Amino acid sequence: MSNLNLTRDIFFSQKSFPRDTVVEKVCEALEKSDIGELFLEHTQSESVSLENSRIRTATFDMTQGFGLRSVAGEAIGYAYANALTLPALSQAVDKIKAVKNLNASGEEDLSPEINAPMLYKNENPLLSKEFIDKTSLMEKIDVYARKKDPRVRQVMASLSSSWQAVEIILPDGTETADIRPLVRLSVSVMMEDKAGRMESGSFGFGGRINYTSLFAESAWQGAVNEAIRQADINLNSIPAPMGEMPVVLGPAWCGVLLHEAVGHGLEGDFNRKGSSAFSGLIGQKVAASGVTVVDDGTIPDRRGSITIDDEGTPSQRTVLIENGILKGYMQDKMNARLMNTQSTGNGRRESFMHVPYPRMTNTFMTEGKNSLEEMIASTKKGLYAVNFEGGQVDITSGKFVFSASEAYLIEDGKITAPVKGATLIGDGKTVMNKVEMVGSDFELDKGVGTCGKAGQSVPVGVGQPSLKISALTVGGTAG
Repeated sequence: MSNLNLTRDIFFSQKSFPRDTVVEKVCEALEKSDIGELFLEHTQSESVSLENSRIRTATFDMTQGFGLRSVAGEAIGYAYANALTLPALSQAVDKIKAVKNLNASGEEDLSPEINAPMLYKNENPLLSKEFIDKTSLMEKIDVYARKKDPRVRQVMASLSSSWQAVEIILPDGTETADIRPLVRLSVSVMMEDKAGRMESGSFGFGGRINYTSLFAESAWQGAVNEAIRQADINLNSIPAPMGEMPVVLGPAWCGVLLHEAVGHGLEGDFNRKGSSAFSGLIGQKVAASGVTVVDDGTIPDRRGSITIDDEGTPSQRTVLIENGILKGYMQDKMNARLMNTQSTGNGRRESFMHVPYPRMTNTFMTEGKNSLEEMIASTKKGLYAVNFEGGQVDITSGKFVFSASEAYLIEDGKITAPVKGATLIGDGKTVMNKVEMVGSDFELDKGVGTCGKAGQSVPVGVGQPSLKISALTVGGTAG
């Protein structure tokens, strides 16, 4: 069954919410709007977690509702309800009537034609395994981790999934739909050495798939093995150094630094308002030669991918920086219209209770020609950062602080001791201009990213090849 037929069965099977009448009301309500839409959503979600060898939580949630938006210039009218009824819709229409363009020309917006191929199956992952299988997997992970390494003192694991059906009705009556599955498995361990030192390690993976691949023995055991490996590395770590030095970043998840320090600054709303460090710089050099940054929501089965965005625009591959030159921004319909350009399919929202903003999907730097070995060998004294656990970024200045969860010293062209407490401090534009070498080992992350903006969270992907940055301030704990 097609996505649109499936969502119509979900949203318009009730006699109290007849499709033809709903479409008619939406077209009438948004007639004087520059842009707008009725966003219909039905989401099922579940999670199971284990801690201290016990199932700690098991949850299921089902939400359903609509959001009606009217935009005229920069003014936004938004109303939502969790009741799919004509009275609720009529009240929403009344609430947004004040937001209208009295001089509206009736011209269509500049968004691409809606013709998006499905990027993932529309099957419900919650139904792909029995509940007893899900709790059993948590218990297997606990047993396996403790047998794998006797130093393991605590095991935490969680399994989560959701199935989101959305249908979007535009002012001209056009309807489009998307069915979005999402699953994730996360494992964390705490280990203790003979001296009583405690350190942790974690790993997770997932995507827009069902549970089958997560339940494969090689997959979940691999996640446990990686969490244990990280904890073991941390048990043998020494205090991180401080000062400015060359930094080599590993592939895949290290792209989270790119996402935060550069990606948010390339979202359309910040640039329209002039509050981004990249505002007004299209066509100018903002990064070193060889640096190309892309946002791509069209990669099949990826966590950050979307067949259409939450305004009904097909997702696409958008080149943001090409060979160091700023090419454009990620756009939703409102900011694209105000900047006289097109939506790039990046209008995203957390749920029907939220308005859309320009948001990232899968954001990454493309590969170059250097090897990681070359980067390490060319560094006399520096830091090799493999994983990050979190950070903070100021959009206006681009300044960031990131904490490394796995990092090593580089001494005389070789990776030596693991270090603990390393933080990377800098700003996005400066760092992008100090990229000295770009690796040929490009990877996307394993499917665990979540991005926050304006109080909303959406799933995203990140990625990059290994990079060498010629100089970056490292904050550490070494005296």
